[in-house]
Amino acid sequence: MLRIAVQSKGRLYEDTMQLLNEADIKVSASKRTLLVEAKNFPLEVLYLRDDDIPQSVATGVADIGVVGENEFVEKGAEADIISRLGFSSCRLSLAIPKEIDYQGLEWFNGKTIATSYPVILNKFLQEKDIKADVHVIMGSVEISPGIGLADAIFDIVSSGSTLVSNNLREVEVVMQSEALLIGHAGMSQEKREILDQMLFRFKAVKDAEDKKYVRMNAPKARLQEIIDVLPGLKSPTIIPLADDEWCSVHTVLDQKQFWEIIGKLKEMGAQGILVTPIEKMIL
Repeated sequence: MLRIAVQSKGRLYEDTMQLLNEADIKVSASKRTLLVEAKNFPLEVLYLRDDDIPQSVATGVADIGVVGENEFVEKGAEADIISRLGFSSCRLSLAIPKEIDYQGLEWFNGKTIATSYPVILNKFLQEKDIKADVHVIMGSVEISPGIGLADAIFDIVSSGSTLVSNNLREVEVVMQSEALLIGHAGMSQEKREILDQMLFRFKAVKDAEDKKYVRMNAPKARLQEIIDVLPGLKSPTIIPLADDEWCSVHTVLDQKQFWEIIGKLKEMGAQGILVTPIEKMIL
């Protein structure tokens, strides 16, 4: 049985549970139980505070864990980074009252900065040779300048709406962050095999993101032109139709290029274009 530590609430919890669900690993979302066993996979989920996850994995209380890169770096726990999961993206930034005329990092010399991430902030300030007073606050960092507790803050920024509502503006991005899957260095071979199975499922889900399965009827006279504009994973599937002058073409398209390519296909005479979302893709 493999044990994974997951944040007990918040955006990272929601994104992690969605990934497990898309990988067909069924886990109860009960908030009253700290340890829940999956119904159809040798996995148990340990619900923890996000800042407790790095240490729980480092010490072997959990075999693996999903944690924000910001927390992982801040805690400095000795655990392996297994995979970058590509969700729960944010950044750690310095922000100041919006009315201040900011000219550069030198402004922070002699100032007080409130933060929940003193390790990351102090390292950054040392690298930039900035002498500032770091005031550690756990939670509600953004209100510090407004109540006179600090001149600036160093905190997580996603959309930036929290900064705006507190009359602050972002002036320096110090670190980009996303969800990491981390692992205990002393994991047994049996548990690593289970982990490999889970990673295989995760990859199938990830590879299918923003992909569409497209089927169309195409005139054989322009088939090669149509094939040339299709950036599929491999050559498209060509199926003959009852009408000898037409065939059916099946392929996979990326969402980013979808409408541009569909427009070209229409111009080349493609008809009856059907588009289906893809849940998983095994490459």
